[in-house]
Amino acid sequence: MDSSSSFVDPVIGPFSSDWPWASPLPGTCLVATRFDPARLDEPADGHAPGERHGVVLPPRLHDAIAKRRAEYVAGRLCARHALRLLDGRDATPSMNEDRSPCWPESCVGAITHSDGWAAALVAHRQVYQGVGLDAERLLNEEQARRLARRVLTAEELVRMEALPPSSVGLMVSATFSLKESLFKALYPLVGRIFHFPAAELMTWHGIGTVRLRLLEDLGNGWTAGREITGMVCLHEDKLLSLVALPTADPGEP
Repeated sequence: MDSSSSFVDPVIGPFSSDWPWASPLPGTCLVATRFDPARLDEPADGHAPGERHGVVLPPRLHDAIAKRRAEYVAGRLCARHALRLLDGRDATPSMNEDRSPCWPESCVGAITHSDGWAAALVAHRQVYQGVGLDAERLLNEEQARRLARRVLTAEELVRMEALPPSSVGLMVSATFSLKESLFKALYPLVGRIFHFPAAELMTWHGIGTVRLRLLEDLGNGWTAGREITGMVCLHEDKLLSLVALPTADPGEP
């Protein structure tokens, strides 16, 4: 636990900076917490309903359901604590017009949330071009097979069919999550929406470090064939994935 574990709130917290992946990622800070959306509108420090500890909801979320507002507040509080751990700054990312987090100019980051759990990962821009973070509920085999046709490429489908049934849910969950993390890391760099067929998981050996390959030219130097490293782990009751793009990227020509 970091020092933010002293943060007391019956709705959001405590906060943890424990690293769940097997391999460290130097130069990054992760902060996670649990939250209770059903209690978000309980009074807190004189703020308006749904706002807590100085996190102000953007206008587009004023009429959102409690779950969506709680996700925003919990994610921004995680981001604030992570930035403080990173370099001591007191900053809370707002929301861009495209709904992505608006990070301080010298930082990159990503926020995720799933089933009452939220986390933020941050780093200095001079160390990483971008980072992506995603949390997903682990799918069972039936759910995974329904999702696979939308998420997996032809090669990934072949690999899925070669797996024992007990491994299908993990493989599809991980592929989905990694592509979500990849999007979060790359979208600020390429400035355009891209979809699941734009990249594929090169191999699948289970939880750990993986490689992704771009299948489309996304722009700004991110061309088809370029390889990117990701990490996957199981944490509590969910699957977590991470994609980090070092500033000195070994995949660059």
